[in-house]
Formats: sequence, structure tokens, C-alpha cells
Amino acid sequence: MSLQVDVHNRIGDFDLDARFELPSGLSVLFGPSGAGKTRLLRLLAGLDHPLQGRIALDGTVFDDVAAKVHVPAHQRRIGMVFQQPFLLPHRSVHANVALAVREGDRTQRRAQAEELLDQVGAAELAARRPQELSGGQRQRVTLARALAGAPQLLLLDEPFNALELTVRRRLRTLVRELVDRAGVPTLFVTHDPEELRALADRALLAERGTIDALTDADGALAHLGVQPGSSRASVDQQGIDRQGIERQRLDRPTP
Repeated sequence: MSLQVDVHNRIGDFDLDARFELPSGLSVLFGPSGAGKTRLLRLLAGLDHPLQGRIALDGTVFDDVAAKVHVPAHQRRIGMVFQQPFLLPHRSVHANVALAVREGDRTQRRAQAEELLDQVGAAELAARRPQELSGGQRQRVTLARALAGAPQLLLLDEPFNALELTVRRRLRTLVRELVDRAGVPTLFVTHDPEELRALADRALLAERGTIDALTDADGALAHLGVQPGSSRASVDQQGIDRQGIERQRLDRPTP
């Protein structure tokens, strides 16, 4: 299974150009804040329409501007996890996951939800409400919910950014195990060099609205000039500096 992307989009004065193909496994989309990472995920999820180009998943066309094809978000079999978990506050943990199961009768959906909660290490939380959970627990439940619809593509947009470092590291290990088990293309967005090194089977670079360089973790860091051990903040600052230098170059009068 593979994801093929060749799109152009514009929002305001920001242009996004993305061209790549991702096989099954865990790919990390890496770059500074404001480089177009979340905007790409919105296109893949069907939340935004590209101005030009095509998005297809293993032969299933999601978007084809020339052919006037756009599959809406709710018809795409995509599991999504965001930085802020989206869980129904008036429902139990178990119900939140069971509602996302697409197939089977009520008994089968409940059994599937129990299995998924067990896989993410949250079986003991089944009867609780989301507001009774810690940040790390909510993200475990959100991962189970994302997998409940048997997705063909997983999108994770900086899902652990607001969590403590020790919790983030445990959840990275969990994501690695879940992706290996699911066997589908997975795109994990981050601007954290540690997450890039810990997770990436391969890396996509996001730089000034261009996403097209498929490499490994070390190659991504070297391309962006990020030193080993750099923090997320320093990656953002380097991205800002690089963009500022580029703007100065473009704004400089021609001799």
C-alpha cells in the first residue's frame, strides 16, 4: 500500500507544493513551524481542497483537480490524531472507541473497542470519561479511536507535543508498535529532532511550503542545518532564520 501526492495549494499568500510517494511504514514529516506541515495533513484528510494536482492511496483517488474528483473527509478511511485529543466528553472511553468502529453489530463493535484499548495499554480506563484522564491517557485512547475504523492511512499531527518528555517517549514506542501492526502508510508530523530520530523509517522535509525530499532522519537534519541534540525551539528558530535570509535575498534589488 502506498500514498501518492502531487499537489499545489494556496491559502492567503502561502503556497504549498508537495510531491512524494510513501510506502507502508512510519514516515516523519519534519520541519520548522510554519513550513506547511499541518496544511498538508488537511489536504490529505480531505479537510481542504488542492488547487492543482492529485492525491491517491493505493489506486483509490482522493483528489484529482483535473478530473474534478474530491472524496470528502468522512468517506476517506483515515485515522487522525492531533495535539489536542478529540473525544466525546459525555461518553465513556470505551464508547468513544466503539463509536469509531465501522463494521459489525453492537457486540462486535464493543469487543473490537476492548481489544484496541488493550493494545494501547488503556483497558483499565474503559469506564472513565475523557475529563478524568491525564494527557498521556487521552492520547492512548485517541490512538485506539484512530485505529478503530481500520484506516488505510494514519495521520498524526504533533500528537505528543503538549506532554511531558517521559510520557512522550513511552507513547513513541507505542506508536512504533501500532504502526508495525497496522501495516499502513503513516505520516507523523513533528519539529522535534528526537522524535524524528526515534520514529522515522523515512523522513519528508517541509521547508518554506515545499515538501518533496524523501530521506532518512540524519539526512533531514543535515539538510536543514540542525545540529545533533538540537531542541524543538532551535529547529523553529533555524527555520525562521533560513526563511528570513531567503526573503532578504528575494527582496534585494537586482544590480
